[in-house]
Order: sequence, then structure tokens, then C-alpha cells
Amino acid sequence: MKFKLKVGGLLLAVAALGLASPLSQPVFEKISYNGYKVYRVSLANKDAVGDTPVIELQSRRSDSGTWTVDLAVAPSNIGAFEASGLHADRTVLSHDLGADFAAESRISVQSSGVSSKGALPGLEWFNAYHPYADHVQYWADLQAALPNNSELIVAGTSFQGRPIQGIHLWGKSGKDSKPAIFFNGNVHAREWITSIVVEYILYQIVTGYKSDPLVQKVLDNYDFYVLPVVNPDGLVYTQTTNRLWRKNRQTRSNTTAVGTDINRNWSVGWGGDGSSPVPSSETFSGYAPLDTPETAALAAYTRKLRDLHGIKLYVDWHSYAQVILLSYGYTCTGFPANIDEQIDLAAGISAAIAKPYNTTFDYGPGCLVLYQSSGNGRDYVTDVGKAQFGWGIELRDTQYGFVLPPEQILPSGIEIWEGLKYAWSQF
Repeated sequence: MKFKLKVGGLLLAVAALGLASPLSQPVFEKISYNGYKVYRVSLANKDAVGDTPVIELQSRRSDSGTWTVDLAVAPSNIGAFEASGLHADRTVLSHDLGADFAAESRISVQSSGVSSKGALPGLEWFNAYHPYADHVQYWADLQAALPNNSELIVAGTSFQGRPIQGIHLWGKSGKDSKPAIFFNGNVHAREWITSIVVEYILYQIVTGYKSDPLVQKVLDNYDFYVLPVVNPDGLVYTQTTNRLWRKNRQTRSNTTAVGTDINRNWSVGWGGDGSSPVPSSETFSGYAPLDTPETAALAAYTRKLRDLHGIKLYVDWHSYAQVILLSYGYTCTGFPANIDEQIDLAAGISAAIAKPYNTTFDYGPGCLVLYQSSGNGRDYVTDVGKAQFGWGIELRDTQYGFVLPPEQILPSGIEIWEGLKYAWSQF
């Protein structure tokens, strides 16, 4: 017997051999991925994964219409998968996903970089991933390091009751006096690199405001509203139970499936291709637009910023594809009125990102350069929030995927900061 789920807008085929999929099973014992191998395969059709049970992690459509797909395969299924002629064109990205997760966790415990006195850690913070509670303390430390130009903010509450919180930064004109730059991270729980890169951006702004003319310029001209973790329930679940969990942790009546993809729950394009009405799907869009507390809170915050002084730039930070996603994601044939201006800015940002490490970031309307995704945040902030630039940015890297080694955290932040400095110079 075989059933299928969607993961990140992609197909997940899992054989129901008396067990549920690790990504859909609502269990609370830590899920092991020991011995899982990760493959990258080329397919003419992204749905043609065959009968062997796999977890599909990421895919991307090429200009020629073929698909590059990353798959995790359990130890018991590796032989059958490798014998499949369908997947003859393949590369091994990881020989043991569980070992990768273990190394990631060990480093995090050994070098958290959190100060017991609440002082702002230095760059050592970016040597490791951190428990959610340490992130919360870090935001407080950031705020305390620039007390006259910042405040802690709460945009709403998650399904399990955690505050959706972050920091608001402003310049010499005082708070809430300028157009908004609005960032959020960790929409998808397993994308750990996103929240810590957002924190690197905050660190550079907080520590650079008194000395860096470019930082002074952008903070004096824009209010920054930054929410590093907007899916706190999901992030905590990845740290305690299932490292590959994607959605929020919302339960619903009439189904045992847990979670909604809060990047398919926005009202612009809701329910279209690239999302699913099936609760067990990894791209489940909910039963109605904005019916998750997280998305509803973010949408309300978007409208608040729109009505205050407007939104200059919104970025929803994701991983992993190394691409700057412009609107739209829900349609491949419609584009914002200023799409040429957006492409020009994205091209300059991409070139700046490449300078430190030659990391290549593609750019363009999301539906064309990655895949279709209906009900996503950037389309809502573009159309309803009236943002001049409403984007999603997929961070590095295309080799390690969601398990980006801790030694790549700082380089990821550095290259993104270079891209943003280019953007600030154009604003």
C-alpha cells in the first residue's frame, strides 16, 4: 500500500508498511534518522519518484523543464532505491542523515555563546545553533545593547501559546516614524539557518549604528520590524522530537493530522496550485485563509505597517535553494507592476552576495525560478501590504540542505549582509 503527501510544494511518496511517515506521524518520542541517505536525482517529472519509500526534501525546476530533487531514504529502502533504473542519475549528499543531526546538536550544546549576565555575545553566537529559549534571551540582549533606539515587540501568539516576538529598531526620528523594513524567519520549523541569519543582520545593525554611516543611513530612514522565529511551536518541536518538521503544531477537529503550512495559509492565491487541502500534507493550506494564529497575526501586523508609513521591503527568510524569490508564487503568468525594478535590485543584491564566497543566488518571480506556491507570505505583503519589494530569500546551501553545518552559519550571514548593504545603498 502506498500513500502520498506534499512536502514544500513537492511530492512525498511513502509506503505505508504498517508505519506512518516520520514527517506526518504525531508522536513525541524523538524520531531517528540514523542511516538515512540523502540523494539528489534528476527527473523529467517531479512526481516520478517510483514505488520506493522516500522523503522528498526539496526540488527545483530547471529552465529546460526537468527537476532536481533531493530525497532522504531509510536504511531498509536504500538497496531498492539504488537498484531503481529511474534514479540512475543521482548523487549522494549525505551518507547518514542521523549522524549529521547528531553533530549539529553536539556543537550547539558545547558552544551556545549565551551570556549568563545578559550581555550581548560577540560573533561566537554564530558558531552554533541554539535552543529556542536562548534565542529569546538573545533578542533581549540585542535590545539592551541599543536601548534608546529599540524595543521588544510581540506580533501575536502561536497555536500553543508562545509569543511571536522580535525587535523593533529605529533611527534619530524616533520609533514608528519611517517606512517599514519587515523581516521574518523560521516560518518553516526545520530551516534553522533562517533565524540565526536574521539575528546576524540585527547584530550588524545594533553594533554598527553608532559607527557605520550606511547602517546609520538606513536606520535613520526606515523602521525595522524583525521577527526571527514566527513558528516557535514548530521550531521547538524540531529541537525536541523531529528535526525535519516543517509546519506549525496546530491541531484541528475531524483529523488526527497535525500542522498547517503557514506559508500556504495567506489569503492572496490561497488554495491554488502548490498547496494542498489535505491536512496530512506538508503544504496543507488550512481550511480557510488566515485560519492559523501565526499567519493571522503576521497578516494583521502587515496591515498595521502598511497603514502606518508603508512597507519598503519585506523578506520572508527560508532555506535552502540560494534564490531571491520575487512575487508572485501563486501564478506563473502575473507579475507586480514594478517587476523590472524588482529584478534590477535583486540582480545587484545577488552580485553582492557572491563577493565574499562566490555563492550564487538566482533571482526572479518565485513561480518561475523555483516552483509554484499559493497562499505564501510575500504575495500577501506585495498585494495587501502594498510593499514596494515583497520577497522571499532562500539561503544557502544546496549541498547540506536543512542540516547546514554550524561552521557555515557565519559565512551565510556575512554574504547576506553584503547583499543587504547593496540594497541599503540603493534606498
